[in-house]
Amino acid sequence: MLKNKKIKTLLFALLLGILSGCAQSSDGSNPDPNPNPTTNEVDFWLTKSNGTVKLEKQTAILAFNTTTNIYQNIDVTDSQAYQTIDGFGYTLTGGSAQAINQLSVSKKQELLQELFGSAANAISVNYLRISIGASDLNSTVFSYDDMPTGLTDLSLTNFSLTPDAQLIQLLKDILIINPNIKIMATPWSPPVWMKDNNSTIGGSLQPQYYGVYAQYFVKYIQKMQLEGIHIDAITPQNEPLNPANNPSMFMSAVQQTEFIKTNLGPAFQTAGLTTKIVAYDHNCDQPQYPITVLSDAAANPFVDGSAFHLYGGDISAMGTVHNAFPTKNLYFTEQYTASTGTFDGDLKWHVKNVVIGSMRNWSKTALEWNLANDASYGPHTDGGCTTCKGAITITGNFSYERNVGYYIIAHASKFVPAGSVRITSSQVGSVYTVAFKTPANKKVLIAENDGATPQIFNIKYNGKWVAVSLEAGSVGTFVW
Repeated sequence: MLKNKKIKTLLFALLLGILSGCAQSSDGSNPDPNPNPTTNEVDFWLTKSNGTVKLEKQTAILAFNTTTNIYQNIDVTDSQAYQTIDGFGYTLTGGSAQAINQLSVSKKQELLQELFGSAANAISVNYLRISIGASDLNSTVFSYDDMPTGLTDLSLTNFSLTPDAQLIQLLKDILIINPNIKIMATPWSPPVWMKDNNSTIGGSLQPQYYGVYAQYFVKYIQKMQLEGIHIDAITPQNEPLNPANNPSMFMSAVQQTEFIKTNLGPAFQTAGLTTKIVAYDHNCDQPQYPITVLSDAAANPFVDGSAFHLYGGDISAMGTVHNAFPTKNLYFTEQYTASTGTFDGDLKWHVKNVVIGSMRNWSKTALEWNLANDASYGPHTDGGCTTCKGAITITGNFSYERNVGYYIIAHASKFVPAGSVRITSSQVGSVYTVAFKTPANKKVLIAENDGATPQIFNIKYNGKWVAVSLEAGSVGTFVW
């Protein structure tokens, strides 16, 4: 088997060299049989599975032609448009803010410009998720209305965003760079005095506090707006079927439906809020949860759509929910890369599922989990995730490292701005794809070779094609 694999690889290299001639780049990325293309028509950005090339623009000239070759076509067609894209990004946790703020003023600004800016070296992240109160990747657990044991605050007199001052200031810095970035917010737990177990871990929201908790959301959105931060969407509960995290809360589909239709939706309506309410926000193994919420005639009008993670189930569950409720939106909101993972394994799996898979199943967003943390995978709460690796590792006051999560998202965020629409692209063999048309009428194809051998294929568009190649496990973004 090993000998056959080596022979295949040698034959691939020989064939590639014959076809590519002098136009071939050092990584063998241009098997175009057109011997003398003079004008590059397709920009090709590559990340190799072994990490030796990371989001690098290739130098080989790629030009569309009509010369017959032996390769299969990946057909890209913009005659049919699917969902409009809101963005690609990360969760900006409180721990992310704390880690990023360790950088010097100049180094922090350099990082923020690279992440959220529009310069040539930027990856142009255009969507963020944040927590309402603490997530498990904060250094401490808090809500915006914590009270001494045994006391309540039904009028929310004690409500304050002060515990999140560091995060709020960083968001303001980001909004200066990209004032159009969209933000989704979600709670890991309400104040413990609203819960039936008086704990930050698990428990459920007591029905007598549905009304005051709805006002908690209203007050949060209004106070963030006063800070100059518009919350585009909220979910009622992060991972409602995971009561083991710290903080966390269990919220069944029936409970969430009741909360939305009797309190949260009407409260938003009365307050004149345009912030979207997005249901679920948990794994793809339970598509019946958002279907239950959306099937309720009273809750449905208040719900914009549903959100998903992929720690369980298959990404096709998003398509299942779309087929049941085609007018409702879908959002992919979280997937983490672990300290125990590998660059090649995470690159392949996440691009295939989180980016390509979610988009092909109607998602408007593709978000990885934590934006940044320190070299010890902190900060995190007592009981929070100890292996969640940020897209960025802050390594000191003047340095940071880009991890695999950075490149997973960058292959989309750098090239697919908000307002782009997904268009049709076929898939051949082990090559998974998704395509977009941008507001500037650029076409973008993201491709991942999920197989164990290199693949040569044509990108065919508008009656012409260009032959390209991807090594095993590698990711390419093609723009024309």
